[in-house]
Amino acid sequence: MSFQTLISVETLAPHLGDPEWVVVDCRFSLEDAEQGRRAFLEGHVAGAVYAHLRDDLASPVIPGKTGRHPLPEVEFFARRLSAWGIDEATQVVAYDDAGGAIAARLWWMLRWMGHTSVAVLDGGWLLWQRKGRPVRSGEERRPPRTFRARHRADLVVQAAEVQARRDDPGWRLVDSRVPERYRGEVEPIDPVAGHIPGATNMPHTAVGGPDGMFLSPEKLREHFAGLLGNVAPERTVFYCGSGVTAARNLLAYAHAGLGDARLYAGSWSEWIVDPARPVAKG
Repeated sequence: MSFQTLISVETLAPHLGDPEWVVVDCRFSLEDAEQGRRAFLEGHVAGAVYAHLRDDLASPVIPGKTGRHPLPEVEFFARRLSAWGIDEATQVVAYDDAGGAIAARLWWMLRWMGHTSVAVLDGGWLLWQRKGRPVRSGEERRPPRTFRARHRADLVVQAAEVQARRDDPGWRLVDSRVPERYRGEVEPIDPVAGHIPGATNMPHTAVGGPDGMFLSPEKLREHFAGLLGNVAPERTVFYCGSGVTAARNLLAYAHAGLGDARLYAGSWSEWIVDPARPVAKG
């Protein structure tokens, strides 16, 4: 059986020693880029490997051209997956300590690479610890495998397409940031505040509860239907600040049974590098 959206602590636990399963710790802090790695070395799900958002799940920033977390080259990421012991037969489970907000980036990237047997641990590291499941410290090594990408470029939207479609009533552009950043009232990270004109706001924080668990598929369907209506998934585009937390909305959308929506991976931090692109507030 393949798990493709979320997986429970109870379901994962018996598979920790399974060579066909790989658990990936995705903990990361924007305030301290090495905090997640330090936390991993102190303690993690037994057997897990560590994925660093900046070093493994993104490519270097090109000033004046890219956003804060540009997607890596397909070949680079395939090598990373191979080194972690992941191939086409592997069930991957990603987790973090942020309600899936970072782990969903890895979930989405594997789907972008054509690998659907990937799920996010519902409740993440905090629930795993609370339930007393096996934990280890230090580095982990897994036998490498060869990952062969079946790249799905259709899951990504570029800035030019966003510009062309943002006012099209047959499309939905969704800003996944918190409301005050969407409205442009505050901007703690990027040099310009506001949102892409035509975008509606659906904060990624709304798809889960305070316990770090995702809402049920039924509640998620209600949540998305209220703003998106019946727009087809291939015409639904999510973005955020840098293409990371929007993946939490994409995961929730898929878990609701609505299909594969698309990601503007460059997101707000890429949009604003071109002063000719419009900005809205309010």
